[in-house]
Amino acid sequence: MNTLHQILFGVYPYIALSVFLLGSLVRFDREQYSWKSESSQLLHRGSLRLGNILFHIGIIGLFLGHAVGLLTPVAVWDALGVAHSFKQVFAMTAGGIMGTLCLIGVLILLHRRFGNERLAANTTWRDKLVMVWILLTLLLGLSTIFVSAQHTDGHEMVLLMTWAQHIVTLQGDAASHIAGASIVFKAHLFMGMSLFLIFPFTRLVHVWSGFASVGYLGRAWQLVRPRA
Repeated sequence: MNTLHQILFGVYPYIALSVFLLGSLVRFDREQYSWKSESSQLLHRGSLRLGNILFHIGIIGLFLGHAVGLLTPVAVWDALGVAHSFKQVFAMTAGGIMGTLCLIGVLILLHRRFGNERLAANTTWRDKLVMVWILLTLLLGLSTIFVSAQHTDGHEMVLLMTWAQHIVTLQGDAASHIAGASIVFKAHLFMGMSLFLIFPFTRLVHVWSGFASVGYLGRAWQLVRPRA
């Protein structure tokens, strides 16, 4: 395991997560007027609804799938009697479906944004960066399916799970577990971690508001009385 590998997969994850959390907090505290999804619906509707629906269904499915698949301890799957090979095939299938939906949504949104002069003129470099970054991360993620299909025993998947769990539990030997992983997986991991790094500086911060909106379910009813 060389120094670069240790930095990218043993140190960089903590840099990305630190910027992700602290950067989001600082932006919320200092720049609340910029905390928005910056919808372009008023400029041009086009295929916004279709693209948005496909993108959000896909990206939410991928996020939840990655969170459950990578962070659930191997011992739990073993206790449930889920074979590593079955979990890998299931992950490939579900990830392929969600990834394809997300990819179609992203392509629709990219075509809409760059195919319309008015939208293109109002697109910031941050918007371009995040959309292209998500597209490349998606393409790499879908490419891992073809790599995984060459060995469906689940061994490499378990190594990736071990790496992720060692990262979140602050264990220093995390990078060693994926030293022999395919370069496609490593590139996908790097792009995914970097997405967290650029997150606080883009419109993606509105994702936090989506999670926070769940709190409205427990809020008391607002009473509106007629003026006397």
